[in-house]
Amino acid sequence: MDRPISQPLSCRLTLLAAALATALGAVSAQAAEPARRAATKPALAQPADANLPTEMAPPMRLTTGKSTLLKLTEPMSRISVGNPEVADVVLINPREVYLLGKKVGSTNVFLWSKSGRTTIMDIHVSFDATGLQDKLHQLMPEERAIKVSGAGESLVLTGKVADATRVQRAVFLAEQFGSKKVINLLSTTDPMQVMLEVKVAEVSKTVLDKLGAELSLTGTSGRTSFTLLTSLLTGAAGTIGVTRSGSTNALTLDAELRNGLVKILAEPTIMAISGQEGAFLAGGKVYIPVAQGGAGIGGVAAFTLEEKEFGVGLKFTPTVLEGGRINLRVTPEVSELSQIGASFTTGTGATSVLPTITTRRASTTVQLFDGQSFAIGGLIKSNVTEALKKFPGLGEVPVIGALFRSTEFQNERSELLFIITPRLVKPVEGYVALPTDRFVAPTPAEFLLGGQMEGSPQAPVVPAAPKAAPANPQSGIPAGFELK
Repeated sequence: MDRPISQPLSCRLTLLAAALATALGAVSAQAAEPARRAATKPALAQPADANLPTEMAPPMRLTTGKSTLLKLTEPMSRISVGNPEVADVVLINPREVYLLGKKVGSTNVFLWSKSGRTTIMDIHVSFDATGLQDKLHQLMPEERAIKVSGAGESLVLTGKVADATRVQRAVFLAEQFGSKKVINLLSTTDPMQVMLEVKVAEVSKTVLDKLGAELSLTGTSGRTSFTLLTSLLTGAAGTIGVTRSGSTNALTLDAELRNGLVKILAEPTIMAISGQEGAFLAGGKVYIPVAQGGAGIGGVAAFTLEEKEFGVGLKFTPTVLEGGRINLRVTPEVSELSQIGASFTTGTGATSVLPTITTRRASTTVQLFDGQSFAIGGLIKSNVTEALKKFPGLGEVPVIGALFRSTEFQNERSELLFIITPRLVKPVEGYVALPTDRFVAPTPAEFLLGGQMEGSPQAPVVPAAPKAAPANPQSGIPAGFELK
């Protein structure tokens, strides 16, 4: 019987080594897989440093309705605006910020960078001052010194202009630009001064005619006696009386004819800067009692004194325009105390007379050049007053009826004229002559013995001739002192 053929020992050792190598390879692959995964996994971001300081950026100024783009020096992760109604702030990308001014006001913006740094920036939104300044330079090319800036909800105008008229134009244009308030800080380079010469002439004529009679008649007829008595005197200045001797019959006539003429001439002169008001008054003041609402001490009505001015007054406001034209608003006035007052009854029952003031006033606005004049005339007043008192029936009889009536006729006429002349003036340099320069007080001998109100004028003092200058020591001529 055949025995099986056994495999050689070397072949079995080879197979065993191959199996062992396969097992070891699988184990090493499994061990290397976590390391490979750890190598391919991305690294975690390092935490930001929370201790970095907060920075303040320069303030940003915006204009309502206009936007701008802000470039950043480092990338930002997020932003926050304090008041979104004032400005709109958008982070377009980590290095660019879009800003839009929406309403006049102030706010701030916080910007956080990726490194953890915080930046704070103030934002101020105002009106379009640059646009207004460009418009002013376009409409007023000769005024390049005007500067426009914003202050809250207001526009501020600074700089210098030629005259007050251009100041008004600049302010008017700024108001039309949409600002609620315009602060005018403009000044004029050479303020013009206007001197106003005013002549006030008034002529008033009054005619007064009075005629009155007083008659006293007494008679008897049998046992009947009759009496006729009339008292119609006017209180005139002249009186004529007729009385029968041995009788009580009398006739008295009074009559007066009065003519009055008043002439007023005033020439006030006053100066004012262009655009400013000037006032002048040559007259006086009177105090008039005015009753108060409540009762005073002891239940008597309380009165206060109110001040009233009268005389020749003038108020004017000049404005120098281009080309030397003068815009003038003038209000002349003439007032005086009236001879006829107003009576009133006080709280104690006493009757008092208060003075009344008669006033003539005119107000107008004109334009004229330096040295030209204009007149305000036609202020004519004509008053006619007639009064008649008579005995009924008898006063209507022709001729004889004059004894039974009194008549009073008054005619008052006045005319007022203003002549106004404006002039452009400049300050005077040096000494100004005064009216009192030539007055010399008299000596006691001139006043007591000669009766002179002024002394004799003194001879002018002739200045002494200047002394000759000393000779130059270097010229070879001895001069001064010689010390040996």
